[in-house]
Amino acid sequence: MSVEVKNLSKIFGSQRAVDDISFTVEQGQILGFLGPNGAGKSTTMKIATCYLPPTAGTIEVNGYDVVQNPMAVRRSVGYLPEHNPLYLDMYVHEYLQFVASVYGLKGKLAKVRVQEMVELCGLTQEQSKKIGALSKGYRQRVGLAQALVHDPKVLILDEPTTGLDPNQIVEIRALIKRIGQDKTVIFSTHIMQEVAAICDRVVIVNRGKLVANSDVTSLQAANRSEKVTLVDFEQPVEVEALQTITGVLSVSLAQGNTYRVISDKDADIRSSVFRIAAERNWPLVGLRQEENSLEKIFQQLTKN
Repeated sequence: MSVEVKNLSKIFGSQRAVDDISFTVEQGQILGFLGPNGAGKSTTMKIATCYLPPTAGTIEVNGYDVVQNPMAVRRSVGYLPEHNPLYLDMYVHEYLQFVASVYGLKGKLAKVRVQEMVELCGLTQEQSKKIGALSKGYRQRVGLAQALVHDPKVLILDEPTTGLDPNQIVEIRALIKRIGQDKTVIFSTHIMQEVAAICDRVVIVNRGKLVANSDVTSLQAANRSEKVTLVDFEQPVEVEALQTITGVLSVSLAQGNTYRVISDKDADIRSSVFRIAAERNWPLVGLRQEENSLEKIFQQLTKN
């Protein structure tokens, strides 16, 4: 087990920021940690990285308890907080050498490791520039490089793509996906496309409580109360005929000659659609099930 959270709570005065949550992350998984603002995501991450002590419960990282063995946890974790703290007057290469020295890397080992991070994070052309002269996208790359320079087994990223333009977001996503091939990654985000694109599992918290803990496919399936099928024809067809199919609740025109057929969750209408199309000589072009969007699931689970 790479990261194990057990009955974790954190109380600030009268506010219960984290309320008895438990989940695990296996070695090599990428976990999307989701929730609205104030849900307890950043607090949980700060406890996991030894910046805050828990009020109750435990977090273990690679078998080390964050309270009993904080230094071992810090050696095992790379952390990029939401507000990326960098020394803007330092040069990129100089800064990474400094961070490496903080983790006890010296001499040739430090130089080799820094150069590896420069290449991995796409900083080769920027390494001789001052950090203050970089765009926000490249500053995020520097933040990722410093989080990785000591070769941690776990990487924790708090909203790493906030404020980036679409091109920068795609680049950072690809980098996280590449890093996740051999490290455990936990990252928080409000962008559901990121979750669908790179995550193995999803944990959703709301008002400090755990409301979902699942792989992406199972989460989409479990939160669907009905099934939506998109049916493409070459020509307009009679909606009334499709509405006669057993299990169909409603039929509407989506666009062009594509019809949106809503049916019972457990109904499989495909064979019936094929039969009606053949009987009425309607050329059928496509038939596909519409996925339950993560945005909709997120809204359902966090609306209260």
